Amino acid sequence: MATGLLTAAQPATDTEAATISPFNEERVAFVIPDYGTVRESNGPVAPLTPVQKWQLAWKESIDPFNIASAAMTAGFAQSDNQTPRYGEGSLAYGKRFGAALADFGTQNVFSTGVFGNLLHQDPRYFRKGPESGVFARAVYSVSRLAITRQDSGKSAFNASNVLGIILGIVASNAYYPAASRNGTVTGRLGTSLMGGAVGNLMSEFWPDVQRRLFGHKHAQHR
Repeated sequence: MATGLLTAAQPATDTEAATISPFNEERVAFVIPDYGTVRESNGPVAPLTPVQKWQLAWKESIDPFNIASAAMTAGFAQSDNQTPRYGEGSLAYGKRFGAALADFGTQNVFSTGVFGNLLHQDPRYFRKGPESGVFARAVYSVSRLAITRQDSGKSAFNASNVLGIILGIVASNAYYPAASRNGTVTGRLGTSLMGGAVGNLMSEFWPDVQRRLFGHKHAQHR
């Protein structure tokens, strides 16, 4: 069975299961991919299958917005030869662009595909929703960096996320220049965690902003 809000009393038919998408196709601010968010998570939500976890990692890695973000990141680093220090010129920019794609892709694959399956953890963000207060939702969003949902539905330390980020950073030593390999792990880990926190906050509150600004009530795809 794919996913969605399914109860034991109302199992999906084979036809319904074939059309249910486990991924959120709505975009934050209409452009930022939000595949890994469950917008309506108050009821039972089926866990992702191992294949679906790999599909999620792939969708996020090749999304045009994320590729464009890598290009921008490379441009900023190119402007004053920031880490990774490949130097100047078009060849150096190409290396930075490739490194930015690899940074995001490896961390994503390790967290979502590898450790998500090995540790039986669901890599998605389960939105708390407007039933709770703003402060409680903000705290919840940031806490998901350390707490995740097991495939069984129980809460657990988000080892898949932390290990995936760390291994992604370690893997970057294979393509980063020697001058950029030392003393950057802690800083890059902090940057990745900060990015994750911001992403969770946007996933949590964007549907509210969207509803207020545009008067549309968007629900999770089922």
